[in-house]
Amino acid sequence: MTTATSTLTWTLSGFGDEIDADPGVQAAVLGSLGARHIEVRGAWGTNVVDFTAEQLAELASVLEHRGMSVSAIASPVGKVPVSLPVEHEVERLGRAIRAAHALGARYVRIFSFYPAEGQDPDEIRDEVMARMRALAEVAEREGVILLHENEKEIFGDIPRRVLDIVTTVDSPALRLAWDNANFVQCGVKPFTEAWPLLHEWVDYLQVKDAVMATGQVVPAGEGDGELLETVIALRDRGYDGFASLEPHLADTNALGGFSGPAEFGRAARAFALLTDRIGVTTA
Repeated sequence: MTTATSTLTWTLSGFGDEIDADPGVQAAVLGSLGARHIEVRGAWGTNVVDFTAEQLAELASVLEHRGMSVSAIASPVGKVPVSLPVEHEVERLGRAIRAAHALGARYVRIFSFYPAEGQDPDEIRDEVMARMRALAEVAEREGVILLHENEKEIFGDIPRRVLDIVTTVDSPALRLAWDNANFVQCGVKPFTEAWPLLHEWVDYLQVKDAVMATGQVVPAGEGDGELLETVIALRDRGYDGFASLEPHLADTNALGGFSGPAEFGRAARAFALLTDRIGVTTA
């Protein structure tokens, strides 16, 4: 990261499959919003870890034609029960990394496993750490950086357990994707309660907000996610990385969400109001 300056530019990106299943449409909409990067979670109704070599080549061609680069591979690795064997997610991470290499991405998003229904997440700590270490070791060998997302209901959904993950694994290949809305949906005030513990590991901003009382996802700055305080803190530390739009304004499901072009545009405009307010540009 750079030191703070009077003018910073953050690299705008977004989850393409929140716009449309067609990657051409994904890229066109993001381009119309001023983005030159895309976060790849899926296309053609297929998750990125299930892409064939032919699909990866086709996607690379579509993005090159549109002048788009890939900010991250938004894999579902770790969004599974911890009861599955370590090898299950190591293999899927290998496929996500194959996509990262094919598409020129440095970052791969991951999660930290679900406990059994009704089980206290703290009871699975040792199993989670073993799996996260195994994933980090693969990332170190392959030259990519894993971004742990603080998804609700996984082990690393609250600040204390996220901190436990990054300090216990202690790998340069494991950093954090910051999602304000997910913290809100866990009853956490993101900036007040989580940021002081975790900010030094944050390498990537996922732009999403939510209402504390209901958990409803809303455009950035319209909920209880303390987005303004967060972006000010990022600006003041000189953050110059990605800001990836993940609006979830039309639908949310186990593997992600959907917004459609119009709602995605509304989310982009809401975020632009925040960045304009704090003197940060996006491109």
